[in-house]
Formats: sequence, structure tokens, C-alpha cells
Amino acid sequence: MKHLFFAAAALSLAACSPPAQQETPPLAQVAVSPDAANIVAALADTRRPAEDTARDAARHPAETLAFAGIEEGDKVGEIFPGGGYFTRLFAVGVGESGRVYPTIRPDGVAGEYETPVLAVAAQYPNAVMARTPYDALAYPEPLDVIFTAQNYHDMPLTAYALGDRARMNATAFAALKPGGVYVIIDHAANAGAAIETDAETALHRIDPAVLRSEVEAAGFVFDGESDVLRNAADPHTASVFDPAIRGQTDQFMMRFRKPE
Repeated sequence: MKHLFFAAAALSLAACSPPAQQETPPLAQVAVSPDAANIVAALADTRRPAEDTARDAARHPAETLAFAGIEEGDKVGEIFPGGGYFTRLFAVGVGESGRVYPTIRPDGVAGEYETPVLAVAAQYPNAVMARTPYDALAYPEPLDVIFTAQNYHDMPLTAYALGDRARMNATAFAALKPGGVYVIIDHAANAGAAIETDAETALHRIDPAVLRSEVEAAGFVFDGESDVLRNAADPHTASVFDPAIRGQTDQFMMRFRKPE
């Protein structure tokens, strides 16, 4: 499996480096190329609607799939896939021998935020809906990648009742193969920002340090961060839905690995 190769390569490089350099390996050592044939094919998929391709400049899908290490044959769980923007990309990126599991709750009570992916998944034979609580993730086979974008911060919002973040991280850990990765994208809050619980007043952001601490507490090892979605001009003080910043927020992308 590719993650075994990457881990071995990283260990080999670390062994040859002076002690001061023995840190988390940089992106280039652990990710596939954004120009990989399967990723190029995913972006070129003619089933992608115009509203998806129009968002590519802001969402950097090639770099995101590469950061997640998406290869043919991979099994990917996608938590809270929304309208299926990444579902389409994963389905083509993993190929016919792979599988993507768009994951929504059994009741799909968030309606317009959860159910649109049902129509998307129906277009891809290797996309299989997973109806499972977000804090009790369960899949029919061990996964290579679990991915979620712009949703992690919402878990504690009382009105949304999405479940417990610690249990989501723990069940994500259990669902992955050894060496598998957990990739999270979210909107950045200022350092030390309180965890939001009220949807009405929330900025829908999270302190990256808080997210990292919570995920590592589940047993994951921090395995890299990409700056491709960062925007230093975002002051982190406005809601992500504010028209002045919407679609241009400062976002971080972190990758965590389940130890071998």
C-alpha cells in the first residue's frame, strides 16, 4: 500500500539526517503529484457541473487530492460531502478498482446540506453511500483515506446535533488501515479562539492548534500541512458566510496518519 511506502521512505530519510532535521517530513516526501494521471482525469471528468469547475481556482482540487495521496485502488471515506464536489473527484481518482464512501447520517436531517450527494453518488458506480452517525463512523472495509472539508468546526454547534468530535476522531482512527491518513480542511480562527457552540453567533472557524490537538488525542500522528488554501489577508474576525470573505477565507489543510 502506498502509505507503507511513504512511511518507509520518510523513516529512511530521517535516519540519514542530523538530529535537528528529524521533524515531520515535508509534503513532497509523502504526497503524490498533482499532475498524476488519475488526478488529471478526475479534474477532466465531463460529469463535473460548471458550478464545480468554477470553484477549482479557489479549492485547488489537484493539490488537495495529491496531498491526500489519492491513487487508483484506494478506499476513501468522505465525511459530510455536501454537494459532492470532492465525491466526484475521488470517484474518478481512485479508479474502477477503488471506492469512495460519501458519508452522511442515517436520517440525513440536515436536508439540503446532506442529501444532494445522493444524486452525485448515483452517477459513479464506485461511489457507495455510507449512512452512519458522524461520531460512530462505520464502513464495510478498511479505508486508506478519510477526508472532510470545512465541516470539522461544526460538530460542537448545539443546533446542528452532529455528534461528538472526539468520538468521530476515534472511529475514524478505527476505520483506517494502519498507515492510512485522515485529511481535514477547515476555516482558520485566531489562535486561542474559543470552541464555538452557538450556530447563530458562530464564525464557523476553528483554531488549527485545537484541531491538531484533538485529532492527535485519538492516536493519530501529525503527518503534514499544506498552505495552498491559506490567505493571510483574512483577519479571521468575520463569519465565513460574510460576502466580504466568503470563498476567500484562510483555510488550513492537515494530514494525520494512523501508525503502522
